[in-house]
Parts: sequence; C-alpha cells; structure tokens
Amino acid sequence: MPITTYRLRWAALAVLLTAEAMNLLDATIVQVAGPAIPAPAAAIPWFTAAYTLPFAAFLITGGRLGDVFGRAKVFKIGVAGFALASLACAAAPDAGVLIGARAAQGAAAALVIPQTIGLIRALFDGAELAKALGTIGPVMGLSAVTGPLLGGLLTEAVSWRAAFLVNVPLGLAVLLAARLLREDGVTAGPRVDQAARAGTGPGGEQAAVRPQVDPIGIAGAASCEDRAVTQPQPDPALAGAKQREVQARPRIDPIGTALVVAGTALLVYPLLDPTGPDWRLLAAGAVALVAFGFHQRRTPAPLVEPSLFTHRGFPAALAGSLLFFAAMTGLMQVVPMQLQLGLGADVRTAGLTLLPLSAGLAVASWFAGARLVPRFGARVMFGGLALLLLGILAALVVYASVPGYPWPLPVALALCGLGMGTFTVPFFTAALARVRPHETGSAAGLLNAVQQLGGTLGVALLGGLYLGSGTATAPLGSGAALVVAAAAAVIPLSSRRGR
Repeated sequence: MPITTYRLRWAALAVLLTAEAMNLLDATIVQVAGPAIPAPAAAIPWFTAAYTLPFAAFLITGGRLGDVFGRAKVFKIGVAGFALASLACAAAPDAGVLIGARAAQGAAAALVIPQTIGLIRALFDGAELAKALGTIGPVMGLSAVTGPLLGGLLTEAVSWRAAFLVNVPLGLAVLLAARLLREDGVTAGPRVDQAARAGTGPGGEQAAVRPQVDPIGIAGAASCEDRAVTQPQPDPALAGAKQREVQARPRIDPIGTALVVAGTALLVYPLLDPTGPDWRLLAAGAVALVAFGFHQRRTPAPLVEPSLFTHRGFPAALAGSLLFFAAMTGLMQVVPMQLQLGLGADVRTAGLTLLPLSAGLAVASWFAGARLVPRFGARVMFGGLALLLLGILAALVVYASVPGYPWPLPVALALCGLGMGTFTVPFFTAALARVRPHETGSAAGLLNAVQQLGGTLGVALLGGLYLGSGTATAPLGSGAALVVAAAAAVIPLSSRRGR
C-alpha cells in the first residue's frame, strides 16, 4: 500500500506524538514534584539523574534494536516498560526504590524515542513528512508548559505519587492504539563482500546489497505485489552472496553495546554530579567511545551503520545537534536560575516567564513544517538560528539594562522559542534525508544520544558559568557562541554536496 493511501496515518502519528509527550511530561513533572518527595536532600537530584543516565546510555542500542527486530515491536515493548516503571515509581516505599524505578523508566524511554522517527517515515513521505515532523515541536512545547503545571497541581491536590501515575493511563492508551502503526518493513542489512557487490545479472548490484526482511514477520510482511517488484529472479552469479547474506542476518553487537553504554554513561554521569565533574571518568568515557568507533569499523554486525558516515551530511547533523541542544537546554536552565536565585522570583513567576518561549517553539515548529520547509527547504535552519541568536542577545541587553524583574525578557524568550522551532523541523528533515531506510534506527539513536549529551553539556557549562559568576551575562554570551558554532556545523546539510 503506498504511504499516501494509508487513511489512518494521521491517527497513527497521534499515537507516536502521545508517546513523545509522555516522555517529556514525565521529565518536567518530576522537576516540580521532586522537592516534595520525602527523601534526603542529596537524593533529590538523582530523581532526575537516574532517568537521564540510562536514557542517554541506551539510546543507540535502542535504535539498533528497532533496526533488527522491527520498530513497531520495540516501540510497544518500550511503552509497556515505561508504564510499568511509572507504576513502580508511584508505589516506591523509599528513595532507593524510586531511583531504581526511575532508571528503569529511562531505559524504557530509550527503546521508545529512537523508533518514532522511523515509524513516522513509514507513515509519510514528501511534503507530508515535513508537516508530520513539524508537529513534534508543538507537542514538545505544549508538554514543556503542561508538565510543570500538571506536576504542581497533582502534587498539591493528591501527592507526589500521582505525578508518576499519570503515565499509566497514557501508556495503556498508546499500547491499545499502537495497532495503527505501520512497520516500515526494513531491518538492518548485513554487510556484503566485494564479490557480491560486483555481481551482475537481474537486479545487479542492488540485488546483492538489498537489506533483508526478518523472516518471521517481526518487521512486517510485504504484499504480494511488493514482493514481485522488490525481489528479482535469482541469478546464479549471486547465489553464494545470497547464502552469505542469510547466514549474516542482522544481530546485536554485544561488545559494541557494552562499549557505547559504558562510554556514554562515563561521559554523562560526571556532568550530572553537583559537586563537579570527575575528569578521570570523562577521560575513561572518551577512551571507551574511541574504542567503540574502532570496533564498529571491524565488526561484521555493527551497532551503528558505518554507511551513515560515508558522506559529510550526517556527521554535520551530529555536530549541529550537540551544539544546538547545548545552547537550547542551557538557556532554559539559566533563565529560571537567574529569576529565582538572582532576582528572588517564585516558581510560578519563573514558569510564566518561560511560557512565551514554549509557545514560540510550538507555533514556529508547526509553521516551519507546514509552510516554510516545503517552500524553502533546509535553508530555513539558518533563519531559525538567526532568530535564536537575536533572542539571546536581546536577553543580554534586558538583563544589563532593566533593574529588578526584567519585564521585556518574555519578548526576548519568545524570539528564542521562534528560532528553536524554526530550526528543529528543517534540521531533522535534512538530517534524515541523508539516511537510508535500514539506517533509520541507528541514525535516530545517534541523534537522540547526541541531543541528550548536548543538553547535559549545556546544563553543566552554562549552569556552571552562572553559579560561578552570579549573573546571566557569561552563560548567555556562551550560549550565543554555541548558536554561531551550530550554524557553521550544519552548513553541509543545506547543500546537496553534503550527501
């Protein structure tokens, strides 16, 4: 069935967006509910960190699992695990159990999030794909606004346990509606030797390197008509290569998994430590990730598809993601800190001040996906980064010139939100344009892992600069520099030569 004739594709998109919202709601709800949980003060930061650490560490593995076993199946397992872990959080008798359940939530979310982009690509193509990706921003913005408000209401009206229970009905609803999803039918393709690549005959080279569909139907079955088109008559010259493909069906790489999980955890954990990073752990994490890179070049079943790096577009996307989300997340950390710690504003005032940023993000994401990207393409990214830079510079001027509560600050933050939303849709659309279907899980896992790492770096860097200086000048100036660096990094994405 062609993608555009699937009548329920927008309903299926709503299922995926609900899962995305559930993840973000949980993260923002806990930020508000955490201090109300009866626990030692030292344990409170770990209610968030225990989620972030496994989430970042397992994202790449989660993406690969979707490549191998089918994205819809892994998505459902992740949603079920997230709902069960949320129930365990709500029932936790002490802080230790709660931290363990939060870690389980993070690991389950790492199964869910990398699958959504691949499943969206299975539902939409062409201009509709940009529109579908454009809906993610409004959902993120709405969830970012709703989460703290919902967390405060539930904690005050019921208890902190209700803040976790809200995920259970959401998770059940997603599982019941998940039958609307379409599997893209592509699992990661095995490597083929040079003799196979040089094969001739019906199908030629493409027949030798075509990814294999899982034989027991995990990844979905093609229609008879599709099989007639995509599976040419066998060529004797390729018989040996086909046999080797069957023997080399995609599988999980245990050594690569251990290296990437350990490396990511060793990088993220020190940055979450409120006492300051342990540089020995950071160095060990860097060594583990370098070893992971060398291992991926040699293993017959790589965790990350090496073909992703055969053009400069995808590495540019990774660099841009790291820099952009470091600036974005660091900014959203520093502004409330300055309002509450520096100016003495209450939590409600800080939340309302950030509301224009979230609203701008939501509106701009929709408009970019529906109007700008179909007309102007990837170049829209640079307009978004220019708006974000203008908003940060305006915030610097406001903090420097307005005594007391900086009343023009919401206008500057609205510009920042408009810039964020205008950037993200064309950015992810351009990054995925360089990705083949069987590489989607690896690509989504990498992009999300780098996004998490960038966010953690941004919080550590900009938050540390604020705590060290006591003013917003240094962190906002550094955020502006990160935006400029992100603009330079994503230049290859705006050109076909980046392929």
